[in-house]
Amino acid sequence: MALTREQREQFLAEPHVAALAVDAGAGRAPLTVPIWYQYEPGGDIWITTELDSRKNQLISAAGRFSLMVDRLEPTIRYVSVEGPVVDTTPTTLEQLREISARYLPAEQVDAYVDFSWKNHGEQVVIRMRPERWVSSDLGTADDYAPE
Repeated sequence: MALTREQREQFLAEPHVAALAVDAGAGRAPLTVPIWYQYEPGGDIWITTELDSRKNQLISAAGRFSLMVDRLEPTIRYVSVEGPVVDTTPTTLEQLREISARYLPAEQVDAYVDFSWKNHGEQVVIRMRPERWVSSDLGTADDYAPE
C-alpha cells in the first residue's frame, strides 16, 4: 500500500542509511552507493561528499539524483525520492556535526567529525528538492508466510 505524503516524509526524516543513485553516463549502470542524508518534512534533502569524489562529479553532470531508504521491521517499508540539485556549497563544520549526530552515538560524534574534517578533504553539501516519490508499506513478513 502506498504511503501518504505525511507517512513518506516522516519515514524519510528517520535516520536510515540511503542508497544514492545517479546517472553514470552512456553504457554504464547508475552509480549506486550507501550514504548518510539529512531531511526534515517539507524541506530539501542534503548529503555531504568530497568535492573531488566521483559521486559529486556525476551528480554535478546529471543535475539530479535519487535516494531510496527501506526497513524490514516492524513492517516492510520503503521510500524512494528523486529530484533536481538546487544548491551545492562547501560543507561547514556545523553541518558535518549535524549529519554525524544523526547516525552516530553521541560519544562518537566529536571524534568522527574531527577525523572526517582532517582526512576526507574538501567536502560539499548537495541539496536536492524532492520531486518524485515512490513508497509502499508491504506489511509484515508473516503476511507472506504459507499457511
